[in-house]
Amino acid sequence: MKKRILAALTAGCLAVSLAGCGGAGSSAAADTGEAAQTPAETETAESPAAGDAAAAGYTIGICQQQPHEALDAATQGFKDALVEAFGEDGVSFDEQNAQGDSNTCSTIINGFVSGGYDLIMANGSSALQAAAAGTADIPILGTSVTEYGVALGIDGFDGTVGGNVSGTSDLAPLDQQAQMLADFFPADQYPTVGMLYCSAEPNSAYQVEQVTGYLTEMGYTVEDYSFSDSNDLATIATNASTSCDVIYIPTDNTAASNTEIIQNICLPAGVPIIAGEQGICSGCGVATLSISYYDLGYATGEMAVKVLTGEADISAMPIEYAPNFTKMYNPGNCETLGITVPDDYVAIEE
Repeated sequence: MKKRILAALTAGCLAVSLAGCGGAGSSAAADTGEAAQTPAETETAESPAAGDAAAAGYTIGICQQQPHEALDAATQGFKDALVEAFGEDGVSFDEQNAQGDSNTCSTIINGFVSGGYDLIMANGSSALQAAAAGTADIPILGTSVTEYGVALGIDGFDGTVGGNVSGTSDLAPLDQQAQMLADFFPADQYPTVGMLYCSAEPNSAYQVEQVTGYLTEMGYTVEDYSFSDSNDLATIATNASTSCDVIYIPTDNTAASNTEIIQNICLPAGVPIIAGEQGICSGCGVATLSISYYDLGYATGEMAVKVLTGEADISAMPIEYAPNFTKMYNPGNCETLGITVPDDYVAIEE
C-alpha cells in the first residue's frame, strides 16, 4: 500500500513539473492523450467500482482452515465475486491453507496483518477465531461458519457481530435435518443414533446439541461419539458403528477431511450416516440437507465488495445465510445399504 501511495505522489509531482514547462509541446502531448483515449477507457474511468479497484489495488488475505470440497468451493466463489466486481487487475489474493491446524491459522493471519491487507476472508471457524484475535482494524468476513455466537464466544448473539467482523453461515435448519433422519430411519426400527463429531470444533458441538434435542423428543436414544482430532477418529468411528443403528455427522471440518476413514468403517458395518452437508454425504453418507458452498462464498465476496467500496459498514452488517437448501442423497451408499430414497431427493453426482 505504501508503495502505491509513493508512486501516486511521484506521478503527481512529475505532472506538475511538466505543466510548468508550458509551450506547444505540452499542449500537443495533452491533445494526443485525449485523442488516444478509447471509449472503453472512458467507461472504466466513469465506473466507481472499477476506478476504486484500479486506484486501490485491493489485496485480500484468504485463510482457509483446511482442504476439503466444501471449503474449496466457498473460497472459489468468494474470489469469483471479487474478480467479477473489480477485474483481475483490481484485486489480488494471498490464499493460504492451514491444513487443519489452529496455530497455523494464527500464523497466517499474523502475516496478513503485518502486510496491511485491505480485507481478510476467514474460511472456517478456526480461521475466523484466529482472525478476530489477530486484528480489530482490518475488515474480516467469515464463511463456512455455522454459528458466529458460538465460534466467537458471544453471549446473546443477535445476528450481528459488530466491530470489524461479519460474514456468512453454512447452517442448514437443524430441525429439518433431524426430521430427515427420522424420515429415512424411524425410531422404532433404528432406535439408537450416534453423534460423530470433532470436540475441538465448537460449531459441531452446537449442532450436535441442537439435533440431539430434536431426536430425543422424537423417541431416539442419542449417544455422543466425539473425537479430539483425526488421530482418534478411526477408534471413535468404530465404537459408534458397533453400538448405533444410524450415525449423524454435522458440518464438521475434520470429519469432512477424513470421510474415507469413516466410509471404510461404517459402510462395511451396515450403519447409515446422515450428514450435515454435501461433501460429507458424498464421502460417507446416505443423505443430507445441504447448501451450495460456492454460492455461500460468492455471497461473502459480494459483502466484501460493499465493504471495500464503502457501500456498507461492516460493523452493522448482519450475518447472512444460504437462501436455498437441497435434499440430496448418495446413490452408491444408498444402493449398497438397500435404502429406498424419497422422490424429492436429488442424487449427488459422483
